[in-house]
Amino acid sequence: MQARPAPPTRQRGGFLASEPLLLVALVILTLYFARDLVAPMAFALVLNFLLSPAVALLERWRLSRSVSVVLVILIFFSALVATGWVVARQLVHVAELLPDYRENIQTKLDSLHTPIGGAAGRTISALEEMTEQLSSHANTTLAPPEPNTALPTVRPRRSRQPAAPQAGLPDKNATPQQPTPVQVVEPPVSVGRYLQDIFSPILRPLAACGIVMVFTVYMLMNREDLRNRLLLLAGMGRLSVMTRALRDAAERISTYLVWQFVTNVLFGLLFGIGLSLIGVPDATLWGALAAILRYIPYVGTGIAGLLPVIFAVAIFPRWREVLEIVGLYGALEIVTANFFEPWLYGSRTGISALALLASAIFWTLLWGWSGLVLATPLTVCLIVLGRHVPQLRFLHVLLGEDAELAPEAKFYERLLAMDQNEAYSIADRFLNERPLIDFYDAVLLPALGLVEQDRHQGSFDEARGNYLLMSATELVAELSEYKSEAGPTAPEDGSPENSTSKNGALEVSNLEPEGLQKRSPIICIPAGDQADELTAMVLAQLLEQSNHKTLLLPTASVTPEILERLGEDAGTILCISAMPPFVFTQTRTLCQRIREQLPENRILVALWQSIQSPETMRERFGSARPDRVVTTLAAAMVQIERWQKGDAARVDVARVEGAAAREFAAKGPME
Repeated sequence: MQARPAPPTRQRGGFLASEPLLLVALVILTLYFARDLVAPMAFALVLNFLLSPAVALLERWRLSRSVSVVLVILIFFSALVATGWVVARQLVHVAELLPDYRENIQTKLDSLHTPIGGAAGRTISALEEMTEQLSSHANTTLAPPEPNTALPTVRPRRSRQPAAPQAGLPDKNATPQQPTPVQVVEPPVSVGRYLQDIFSPILRPLAACGIVMVFTVYMLMNREDLRNRLLLLAGMGRLSVMTRALRDAAERISTYLVWQFVTNVLFGLLFGIGLSLIGVPDATLWGALAAILRYIPYVGTGIAGLLPVIFAVAIFPRWREVLEIVGLYGALEIVTANFFEPWLYGSRTGISALALLASAIFWTLLWGWSGLVLATPLTVCLIVLGRHVPQLRFLHVLLGEDAELAPEAKFYERLLAMDQNEAYSIADRFLNERPLIDFYDAVLLPALGLVEQDRHQGSFDEARGNYLLMSATELVAELSEYKSEAGPTAPEDGSPENSTSKNGALEVSNLEPEGLQKRSPIICIPAGDQADELTAMVLAQLLEQSNHKTLLLPTASVTPEILERLGEDAGTILCISAMPPFVFTQTRTLCQRIREQLPENRILVALWQSIQSPETMRERFGSARPDRVVTTLAAAMVQIERWQKGDAARVDVARVEGAAAREFAAKGPME
């Protein structure tokens, strides 16, 4: 019996989940065509983030939820109405003052005209003459024909007409034809259409404000209900993710809005005080406008500075006051934009400067001026979603501030681009703050791991791989005499007897000179290819800088004769260096060869940057099990120092016992 074919598996999430571009396009179209409803809801959401801390504070004072919401809404909208009334009143006063300064404005404009003499004046005069000539020629060409000019006529239908005059004789009764004037008569406007034209510019903003107020009150009154609905939409399996996302978004947006309010108020206050000291009338108006317009990114900042400058040009007879206003606004803007706002937008919201500009353009094209005002809070929501939802991680990468390449990735990328100078500059900047061993562990070894991974996957050819390894080898050779300025740091295991030298290598500080001289030799052996040889070279370099007797032995030199010579000293430590992936089998074979000929010697296997635990890797070696397996240079140095310290301690004990025996022999037997 033939088996029935299995039914096709259905993808989770449906068709839209497999077509992310289509999903994004549908979301953008929905936001655009439903902007009359979605934009007020977004405003209400932003106001909810701004006012919810005040409501929570009143609730902690034992007020009910409804009373707290009503008080906060009344205070907030009363402040808005009062500010709007003050601004409107002073705007009317400014409009009344401007006609009195008409002569001053005309004088300023005349002073800006280009003088008649000079090259610029002659150029302007020539352009004016050319324009006049072209205009007169065009008028002559397009002038209507004279009345006696012959015009083409259309032959009329046959009808009873008077007899035509004789050929060659003019008709005395004929009159010249004149164009018939056309007049467009508009239909009478109804009362309803008249009222609609008058009140529609006012009713639409009022309706939007009403929608915003209704949604804001609802969100403040039912915060828990909205949160529960969002959690139910996310599903029971994502409660922790959505809880963190909601808390993160609320904290970031609330903090951003509060600090933005403080920034704009301080900016407007300082600007208004400065204008009053300069002598500008209605300084309160310009300070309030500066504080309000700064809520509109980019555009509002320019308008807030341009309006008082235009007003000063109109009222002041000299240019000194105008320049003082420009200098005052420029100084405040430079300080705010370069010192305070980067900290506010970056650390508080997590938005990069480029993402802030791109989001402002996107939301402005989508919703107009309201989108420009809401650009930053809405972008913060997108970044929070990208941070906590794996499927939307690209939003955090594109818009977030901390989307920078790690040092090892940046170092590897520069090597791939064959930009050796920039790669070395990355190493220099890292070494200015961290010791050498940290650079090797955090930058060089991970970069070599990426090289090996891409080489085995065939991402580049053999020539490019050789170039990468040769560049890294050259850098390691240059760092052989490097002395870091970083102070001593504690090792990973936290043992107090070990310390870090200035170049980052670990050393034992409490050994006597004789103990240092009795340190066991260390043989560094690469497991196989060129990357293993480079890592063995790095380990040998650090050991030599820590005053160890070190020998770098190539893999081809590990012969039975050499191993027999090394086995003459049972204290010799052998370090096998290997860079994953696909190197474990080769490393185990080499370790087994060494263990068979040197059963008493200590073997340290370094599988650099391995993701498995050292003990698990050690068990996989079987009968060729090494004494220790490490994954970092710091761990390798700590282990070697412990072995060396144990050998030195045994030397000290033997020296003390020998001295006591000699002293006993000199005194002779006791009577």
